[in-house]
Parts: sequence; C-alpha cells; structure tokens
Amino acid sequence: MAKKVVATLKTGKGKEYSKVITMVKSAKTGAYTFKEIIAHNDHVKDAITEAKNAQ
Repeated sequence: MAKKVVATLKTGKGKEYSKVITMVKSAKTGAYTFKEIIAHNDHVKDAITEAKNAQ
C-alpha cells in the first residue's frame, strides 16, 4: 500500500504533501509503534508536535 501512496504523491499536486512517520513508545509494554500521517508541507512541524503530544 505504501507504494501506491508514494506514487500518487509524486504527480501533480501531490508534491505539496509529505509522509510524516513518528515513533511512539507504549507506556504499558515499552514497545515502539510507528504512526504515519500524510500532511501538507506547510503543516509538517504541526503534525510532528501533535503526534508527540498525543502520547
């Protein structure tokens, strides 16, 4: 599925978006999980801070 997203982002207005991957540590198990968000290039920093605050 990731290939489809990346291929779509390379054409047309898709260049205005970036895939943001954040690593979140579980409080219960201590294991790490990855969360993927597709955000507009202007809002990448906002998406990262939002993901950090959601922990």
